[in-house]
Amino acid sequence: MSLLHFFSLYASLIFTPSPTVNSLQKIPDDRCASKCGTLQIPFPFYPPLSDAFCLSCVNSSSLFITLSSQSYRLLHFFPDGVLVDFPNTTATCRQYNDLKSFSFSANQFFGISSDNVLDLYDCEDSSLCKPDCETTSLMPGCDRQGSRGYPSCCYPLSDHSSWRPGDSFTKFSQYGCRGFSSWVTFPGNTTGKRGVKLEWGVPGNSTEPTCAAAANAVNATSVTSGIRCQCPDGFSGDGFSAGVGCLKSCFKDGKEVQGNDCYRSKHGKKKAIILGGVITSTIAVVSFTALYLLKRSIRSDKFVPDKSRCQTVISSHKVSRSRLFTYHELEEATKGFGDAQKIIDSPSTTLYAGVLTGGSRVAIQKVQCESDSNLIRLLFRLETLSAVSHKNMAHIIGWCIESGSGALVVYEYPGNRTFKEHLCQSRDHDGSTTTPLDWYKRLNIAAEIASLLAVLHHEISPPIFHHGLQTGCMFVDMDYSVKLAGFELHIDEGSECDSRRNDVYTFGLVLLEIITGNTNCSETGALQKIKKGKVEEIVDPSLYYHEQAAYWREQIEVIADLATRCLLFGGDGKLSMFDVAKELVHMNKDARRGPALEETFSNSSLLQMISMSPDSIYTTNLN
Repeated sequence: MSLLHFFSLYASLIFTPSPTVNSLQKIPDDRCASKCGTLQIPFPFYPPLSDAFCLSCVNSSSLFITLSSQSYRLLHFFPDGVLVDFPNTTATCRQYNDLKSFSFSANQFFGISSDNVLDLYDCEDSSLCKPDCETTSLMPGCDRQGSRGYPSCCYPLSDHSSWRPGDSFTKFSQYGCRGFSSWVTFPGNTTGKRGVKLEWGVPGNSTEPTCAAAANAVNATSVTSGIRCQCPDGFSGDGFSAGVGCLKSCFKDGKEVQGNDCYRSKHGKKKAIILGGVITSTIAVVSFTALYLLKRSIRSDKFVPDKSRCQTVISSHKVSRSRLFTYHELEEATKGFGDAQKIIDSPSTTLYAGVLTGGSRVAIQKVQCESDSNLIRLLFRLETLSAVSHKNMAHIIGWCIESGSGALVVYEYPGNRTFKEHLCQSRDHDGSTTTPLDWYKRLNIAAEIASLLAVLHHEISPPIFHHGLQTGCMFVDMDYSVKLAGFELHIDEGSECDSRRNDVYTFGLVLLEIITGNTNCSETGALQKIKKGKVEEIVDPSLYYHEQAAYWREQIEVIADLATRCLLFGGDGKLSMFDVAKELVHMNKDARRGPALEETFSNSSLLQMISMSPDSIYTTNLN
């Protein structure tokens, strides 16, 4: 998104009035429940977009929605729907329900979601049963039979072969089925929540705009001609003109902030976008200077950079604040660039650990320059990276350009080893007295890296990409916070879209390493285990998965799901680093409250807390 386009979007959010959508027929707010007990009802149910979204609260504890003259109790809110119970259900849940017990199928605002999974009872025609579903999906609660709890005739509505959106559950009577049970499986889990998920949408054929100026319209799957409004990357909110619309969303100091907070800077700090403009202007100056001073004859067999001229290029710019080392200094710091000092040795980069004469620990990145254009591109990248200040980005102390040695870039190195070394120690039990990384430390490091990459991708112009993300590039300090180094320095950025995808995909590999503790983890094998619901089989033994509280096990499974989405959808641009960071930051925030979350917070108060950021609602219990 260009800077001009971004500000035009922001201005439209401030100055564009919110039109009323005639087709939605908004009703007075006082007719519908705004809260139930301590639970604040989220949009679009309050303020209600239409009478169809009006909820009633009974005994300050239970929410009900009326559809086709029948009341249904709400069990969960989803970003795209709600989970409701079977009507007239008693305290003791039924193993199977009659096909006619859930009479609602669809209207112009709600439809039975394709996310539901069914266990069909006593069907005469078993051709609709799906074997894959039967072995990977566990029935929740009292629906379980035997020790395994697997359904006897499992049918996911997403299959669409025997049931299609708009159909009712009586459709299965054609196969001689006499009853069914329904549930929804949450991402990262194999056991779901009993009930029927209803997708919601609003009529998309209105003559007046439904979505806010910056939002995109997304077609509903189960609601005919229905849409929902969705904010683009970098914005959060409900996306509706009748709601809060879309607010600029960004990360500052590892926290998600919204609206004007994204444009305010703390004393002594520059705004990321202004910084981006300064970087762009400075690079332009460097390019012309470098082209002029580096224009010289080159031996045909080897490129030999001229140190004195390179120093002249960088001495008049911000990079001059960094130290210019001699090759001898860095050779001595790394003990002759010995193999024992290597932190990373990969096709994309080589990093060495070293100690300078004064005792400062450093990491030194060796970059080969084979032409003038390589060297100029390297100077561009150094200029850009040196101008960025972020607590999770390793500071560039200086560099060295010597004849025959290419370029050497010197980063700060906290000295508590790399994230890769910590993970390897945890899995291999190398006899070290250092305590292996627990799950909370791993999750915190993942959230920090994701937040940094989200800033580099979405908050700086032009955006910065890593291109070689791996756990060996992540330096851990004594507080188990992390600093990222090892950026690819002389690549051709090419397509910005491709660069974003590369970082999201490789971050998925990092998440797999965090779960498995295995830096040589088989991507294919791990994904197959996750798909089959056997996450416990790939979890790092030092995490003692089966001894963890259910809260922690669930978090591991959710991260496994996120890793899968990064690997499957990061490569085609369907998942951005902003989306990934948002999930991890919210999960990390919850993790700080510990496994006793469900005992210390009521489910309703938790929903109230996260409903303030509509896009962040994942799934929340109401009962």
